Amino acid sequence: MVRINVKVGPKGQIVIPKVFRNEYNISPGDEIVLRENNQNLVIEKKEDPIVEMEKLAKSINYNKKIDMHAIEEEYEERWKKIRHTT
Repeated sequence: MVRINVKVGPKGQIVIPKVFRNEYNISPGDEIVLRENNQNLVIEKKEDPIVEMEKLAKSINYNKKIDMHAIEEEYEERWKKIRHTT
């Protein structure tokens, strides 16, 4: 974990050190998101929504087999509970 101290300038600005700009591919004009997390300030690069969706799509395992029998049993149990309570 790299830790670098930076000073806040008179206008409240900070400079993101080059090591972080390179590591996180931050370039002039990029948008940065500031948020709180457990009383800490977190700086994140704002990602393109299309890129984020592509990452999500790649993370899904489409080869995983679906157990239809287990799904049908789950639905049967839910219907039994619904019919029994009404």
